[in-house]
Amino acid sequence: MNINFAKSALIEVDVQNDFCPGGSLAVNEGDKVAAPLNDFARRFNAAGAPVIATQDWHPAGHCSFASSGRKAAEGEVLWPDHCVQGTAGSDFHPDLDIRPVTLIIRKGFRPSIDSYSAFFENDRKTITGLAGFLKDLGVDTVYMGGLATDYCVFFSAMDALKLGFAVYLLRDAVRGVGYPEGSVERALSSMKDAGVVML
Repeated sequence: MNINFAKSALIEVDVQNDFCPGGSLAVNEGDKVAAPLNDFARRFNAAGAPVIATQDWHPAGHCSFASSGRKAAEGEVLWPDHCVQGTAGSDFHPDLDIRPVTLIIRKGFRPSIDSYSAFFENDRKTITGLAGFLKDLGVDTVYMGGLATDYCVFFSAMDALKLGFAVYLLRDAVRGVGYPEGSVERALSSMKDAGVVML
């Protein structure tokens, strides 16, 4: 595969302890995404291309937690407490080599807004700053993997397309939640139909 590293970036989505086996919101085989992401990150780093890692970074009592006592809006999922700021669960998984990482984007730190996408909070207006960072570097293509296929990876990929980036999904470097049933398959189909290239 030929990658134009001068115009490309790698985005590693939420490879954190709470999303891996043993974590509070574990994705089946979530830790398995680390090895292929490490391989890609080394290639990008050696070529001087940016590697971005996103990190869920919730305050205690965050609105996305079922423990908040809040009633879920229609179509919304409330989750077990996860990736609370400064806890071991919020740390990157130890199998993920963060030495090649150029930039860490922390998201979901506003108490009243959740954040799936690497580019926007869930209000669809509040930006994370990632798009501006990439465009300032002349990046027009992103390669993406991480957790989870049907949530944070999905929304990150779809937003990247809307922002004008070409998007490549590293299929061996993603795993999904699978809730509700069929969500992974629907996410993959929607991404492909929208123009995400599956590698």
